Amino acid sequence: MKKLIYILLMTSVSACHTLDLNPLSEASTATFYSNQTELELAVNDLYRITFWGNDNELFSDNEWHRAQLTNAVIGGTMNADDVPVQTYWLNSYKAIARANSFLANKDKAAASTPAAILLRLEAEMRLIRAYQYARLITHFGDVPLMTEPVTLDESYGIARTSQEEVLAFVFAELDFAVANLPVTYGAAEVKRLTKGPALAVKARTALHLGKWQIAKEASEAVMKLATYSLHDSYSQLFVKAGESSKELIISIPRDEKQQVFGNTAYVQDNISRNAGGYGAQLPTRDLMDAYECVDGKLIDESPLYDPKMPFKNRDPRLNATIVEFNTQWLGYNYTPHPDSLTIFSVKENKKVPNKDTRAVAAFASFTGFLWKKGIDQTWPERLVEDNDAIIIRYAEMLLSYAEAKIELGEIDETVVNAINQVRARAYGVTVDKTTAYPAIKLSNAAALRQILRRERRVEFPREGLRYMDLIRWKLAEKVLVKPVIGLPDPAAQNRAKWPFPGVTPIDADGIADYSGFGTDVKVIAQRNFDKTRQYFWPIPAVERRVNPGITQNTGY
Repeated sequence: MKKLIYILLMTSVSACHTLDLNPLSEASTATFYSNQTELELAVNDLYRITFWGNDNELFSDNEWHRAQLTNAVIGGTMNADDVPVQTYWLNSYKAIARANSFLANKDKAAASTPAAILLRLEAEMRLIRAYQYARLITHFGDVPLMTEPVTLDESYGIARTSQEEVLAFVFAELDFAVANLPVTYGAAEVKRLTKGPALAVKARTALHLGKWQIAKEASEAVMKLATYSLHDSYSQLFVKAGESSKELIISIPRDEKQQVFGNTAYVQDNISRNAGGYGAQLPTRDLMDAYECVDGKLIDESPLYDPKMPFKNRDPRLNATIVEFNTQWLGYNYTPHPDSLTIFSVKENKKVPNKDTRAVAAFASFTGFLWKKGIDQTWPERLVEDNDAIIIRYAEMLLSYAEAKIELGEIDETVVNAINQVRARAYGVTVDKTTAYPAIKLSNAAALRQILRRERRVEFPREGLRYMDLIRWKLAEKVLVKPVIGLPDPAAQNRAKWPFPGVTPIDADGIADYSGFGTDVKVIAQRNFDKTRQYFWPIPAVERRVNPGITQNTGY
């Protein structure tokens, strides 16, 4: 499946704050689900970004927002009343409630719906429900497992089910979906959930919870479908040109005409001030320093790295992800240098004040960086962002397969090949052109684990995977206590050390250390992470007020 079809239902819905026991997509279960059209409407309503999506990149060390000095996750202040916690829980159980209602009532339409279509719709709905439970158990641990509609009175007695039991249910549901969904649809058919997404969700879930054998088998099964392949261009995959790519396993279509888009404020937060934005939502220095040089070595190991020209001789994904200094971007030359008070505008064909240096605009990028990945000239022109939302793509399956094999101790050429496919694509070559990119070779598990983890970081920024990687690798307690580093204020910036004062030390976990640079860097925020409790999120307080039988996670 190249992407999920999004059908906007013009129905008004309301929500309660508990487990959302009543399905919200229809007026009455007594009269709904009576024919094929109504069954399809019920399933289509869950093909919405509300019910899909990876974690916020701001929960990680890849991104920071100027107006949000910290958030509850990286600030160490998570509590049971946090809105993001409540919203995550509510939306997952909203989808589960609707799926349960569909599955309990679908046979009302059996007489008027072909059996094959009824089975396919059931498989889609069971996949969606399994996906919701997978998200819940990776974030909350034990959660209530409901597989049938629940009355209000029954809801007061609901308790949490163990993570392992819910996981077994998730895998069984995904297996049902794999068995009963097609591999693909015809070119003229509407694209819907297929075997690939079911296997991909299974692989990701298994990886998150350390079920290496299952992760290996599921990701390998995706590879063997021969339906997906890496997009030729890494940078073009994330803009409109990539929306029909064979790399996309699950993506949610978004379109301004259908009123499904990011608003002006979001666009302006992400684009340069010269182009009419705020330069507020930013890549971190931590992410910048994670990219290897073209010799395959980290910046503190490679003779090719020069901190005065930090974008040179680097993995091409760096320049595809972060705007390079002194290059044209969105019609203007981008440089945050404190002495670059004017810059040339291709758009205006003249020199203009440089609003992207803090010497001119005090709130220009505090880290000095701007996002490039997924952004193009249409953003400042329309002040609308409606790129399709990528949930899972084929590159993740390749790296999931490699990671699972490494952890199983099954290191062989297939591991190397899977990682090298991703690395080769970054350089725009095929995997067999091993002299044209820094191809890795067979090594021991410890070395390959480090390479694999770095590869995931530089392949997936802004895709919402970094936070859960830090959680499952138990690195959050090490990473999310580091400060957010920015450029010194213009008056304090040592021009001889522009832009960076030296080579950043990188440890075995790929974590940068800025403590030795003193005032040549600026701490702009301090992250905090409480390892005694934050590896799971708190159960929302509102749920426990309604049903005290739902226990709380430790520390909340």
